[in-house]
Formats: sequence, structure tokens, C-alpha cells
Amino acid sequence: MASQADLPKYLLAPEVSVFLRYVPDLRQQVLFDTLWNTGARINEALALTGASFQLDGSRPFVRLKTLKQRQRGRGRPGKDEEVFRLVPLTDPQYVRKVREFLTTLRIGKQQLLWPVQSDNTPRNWIRKALDLAKRDSVTFSIPVTCHTFRHSFCMHLIQHGVPLKVVQAYAGHSRLETTETYTRVFALDVGRQYGVRFSLPDSHLTLPE
Repeated sequence: MASQADLPKYLLAPEVSVFLRYVPDLRQQVLFDTLWNTGARINEALALTGASFQLDGSRPFVRLKTLKQRQRGRGRPGKDEEVFRLVPLTDPQYVRKVREFLTTLRIGKQQLLWPVQSDNTPRNWIRKALDLAKRDSVTFSIPVTCHTFRHSFCMHLIQHGVPLKVVQAYAGHSRLETTETYTRVFALDVGRQYGVRFSLPDSHLTLPE
């Protein structure tokens, strides 16, 4: 059985919004907003190009290359086969931000959105944002990492009633059991909110005669 420490830790939507306000650079802000809106792993986000986004029409989406694959099972792609998944972009404000970002920085179809050497760079961006927040006495309920936004994306979908199989497809989980972990976290959090008690103070107890 998984311990509390093994369960995914996530931010709520208002917390993500607060964090983004402390990311002053447009390129950096769009990266973390992309992790939050798509559930991409950081290496998947860093592989995105201008051509990865389809922002026109009534159903905008991003095409993510799934970069984490487990051993091959029946019906699964082979080791050398590339796997892509489509994630709908359902937040109009985010779509506008990406469109403005691509236009302002004149990012071409084959150009990487974030041409950084490794994911150490985004980690440094997070650290700087947290430092700025701390100056305003703003802290977060959990440690914030790049993967935090992926967990937060999945939990946000679960909380809004999106079916597990759909969440699995969006997140690029090879096994449904991985996605089901988020439902266990959700159940624990809901139980904590209700705070149902099963014992009474001794003063309220009376024994039958």
C-alpha cells in the first residue's frame, strides 16, 4: 500500500494562478502555464515547436510527443516507434496567451519554444519565482516542481469529473493504474473536507442499564 509520501502532490487552480504571477518573464510563464494546461512532462514540453500547436478553429489542441514509455505489451507501440497524443486546450485565456507568445517572439513552425539545454533551467526559473513570492510572504502548501503542474493538471480533471480513460489519454499514462492513483488522492481529500468523526467524547456516552 502506498504511503502518504508516495501519493501525488498538487496545487489547486488559484494556487497555480498565484505562482504564475511571480514569473515575470513571458517565455518562462508560458512554459509553466503549458505544463498546467496540458499535463506535459517537462521533457515533452521542452520538445514543443510552433507546429505543435493548433490554435485556430473551435477546438484548439497541442500535439505532445510522449517521451516516457514502458516495456511493450500487447497492442503497444514498439521501442523505436514515436507516440504522440493530442490534448485539447480548453482555456481561451491560455490559447490567447500562446498565440500572442508565438507572434511576439516570432517563433517559427519548426522552432523550439524553449531552447534550453536541460530541465535544470526551468528548475531555476521556479526557484526564482518562489523567492519573489517569499518576499511578499507568499508560500505554497507543497514544494513546487515542474512535475507538480502535471499532477495538478490530472487532479484538476478528476475534480471536474473527466472520465479516467480520458485523463489517461491526455496524460500519456501507459497503464490505467497510474491514473487511478489520482482518484485515491481525490477520495482522501474529500474525506478530509467532510471531517466525519466516528467517536464521541466520553461525556456524551451513556451506558445502558
